[in-house]
Amino acid sequence: MPEIISVSALNRYVKSILDSDSNIQSVYIKGQISNFKNHYQTGHFYFSLKDEKAQVRAVMFRSANQKLRFAPENDMSVIVRARVSIYEAGGDYQVYVDDMQPDGIGALAIAFEQLKKRLEAEGLFSPEHKKAIPSYPRKVGVITSESGAAVRDIINIISRRYPPAEIVLYPVAVQGSTAAEQIARAIEYFNKTKAADVLIAGRGGGSIEDLWAFNEEAVARAVYASEIPVISAVGHETDYTICDYVSDLRAPTPSAAAELAVPDIRELRNIFATYGQMIYSGVSSRLDELRRKTESLRIRLVSKSPASAVENLMLRLDRVSASMDSAFEKELNSKRTQLGILAERLSQSDPLKILSKGYGMVTRDGEVITDSESLKSGDIIRLRLYNGEKDCEVL
Repeated sequence: MPEIISVSALNRYVKSILDSDSNIQSVYIKGQISNFKNHYQTGHFYFSLKDEKAQVRAVMFRSANQKLRFAPENDMSVIVRARVSIYEAGGDYQVYVDDMQPDGIGALAIAFEQLKKRLEAEGLFSPEHKKAIPSYPRKVGVITSESGAAVRDIINIISRRYPPAEIVLYPVAVQGSTAAEQIARAIEYFNKTKAADVLIAGRGGGSIEDLWAFNEEAVARAVYASEIPVISAVGHETDYTICDYVSDLRAPTPSAAAELAVPDIRELRNIFATYGQMIYSGVSSRLDELRRKTESLRIRLVSKSPASAVENLMLRLDRVSASMDSAFEKELNSKRTQLGILAERLSQSDPLKILSKGYGMVTRDGEVITDSESLKSGDIIRLRLYNGEKDCEVL
């Protein structure tokens, strides 16, 4: 009589056969993901791998999938490293995945695009959220490795371009498993202490693996939450990270970030000199205009002042007085002339002048006698001669 076994024994036996076959204990399988399920309570991934003709069930436990740099999705072509076994309780033949890589495009590239798409949908790249870089920062916070070339370039350029700015260095690891946490913590420190007016976060060039800390979600959210403007300066000009998209300003290199963070003091001097000349010219022109207006007002004020009116009246009085003096002198001279003529005429008619020629004048009782018939013998008359007069008796 054949041996009768239980279902459990059968499954256990089949499992032991599969588990003992070294050919299927570490096998690489290429397929397309379907029926993907992320069991959020346990953190395990459950899915199927399929090709054009068949499919197999697969599970990837939390301890393994935590190492993935990307999130598996349905219809994604992948290559997995797995062992083949059976789930005894259900009798299900399946593969237990230890590692997974995208087929064709790298895991980091997929992780980058997945995180970028998700954060963009949340609005972390929104232009409206980006803050302006201060024109004249007093303190520049620098978040990078203290031993890299990037920090030396940043310090040299800022010191040369804008000596008044103080550089505050917060040294962090820029690659490795702890780098993202350190960078995020540095950003939070500057915001908590208000130790800078603008931040530069970055590093020099490298592979995508080297730059990956700046693609971590923790760094992206720290940059987004920062109240201090952040300039991202990661790698070379062709390198793009998630930090570049979230930051307030992307610089192609750390050196360029230093130039964007502070103004050039030489250009400022030229600008201030130009403005100073413009202000001087404007003030001089304005002062000249005010002087002209002041002089015009002074002249108008003087012309309307009582003292000016008195002066004008005095000038008019002087002119009238001079005119009157001239007229009086002219009239006086005219009268003198007339008087001279009359005097000459009077002189010609002067009785004394006639008497000086031997003539005499006879008066009686003060009356001039011109007719001898009016006299009679015995009359007393007065005879006036040139040099005197005598009383005479008519015989």
